[in-house]
Amino acid sequence: MKTVAQLLTSKQKQNLYTIAPESTVDEALSLMALRNIGALPVVEAGRLTGIVSERDYVRKVSRHGHSANDLQVADIMSSPVITVAPRQTIRECMALFTDRYLRHLPVVDEGRLIGLLSIGDIVKSMVAEQEQLIEQLEQYIRGH
Repeated sequence: MKTVAQLLTSKQKQNLYTIAPESTVDEALSLMALRNIGALPVVEAGRLTGIVSERDYVRKVSRHGHSANDLQVADIMSSPVITVAPRQTIRECMALFTDRYLRHLPVVDEGRLIGLLSIGDIVKSMVAEQEQLIEQLEQYIRGH
């Protein structure tokens, strides 16, 4: 089973976008739209303090009649953040996504944010691993 570190290395997009807690929700939404991403780790003084997602916006801002310019990211971010370490397996990540109803997992190594995994990253990795296993089994059955 692949580890988080291996998955991060194999990801095509290595850009990690973050946002400050004092940024407006509108700034966060604009960055997510520009980069076509669904969540941003919230970083203050080099430390991960939360995560803000489109889901946070829908649940905490738009439904209550607030404006995205009226609130800061700190007002709606999810905190504390559930994180994973590079040595953890993809299967462990999938369990977290399923059990905690998450869509994004920040990757932290020795207190430093090094990546962000989405549920899509994990599913793609697991599907590729299963396809490889099936191919190996088919070759074994054929005697090659």
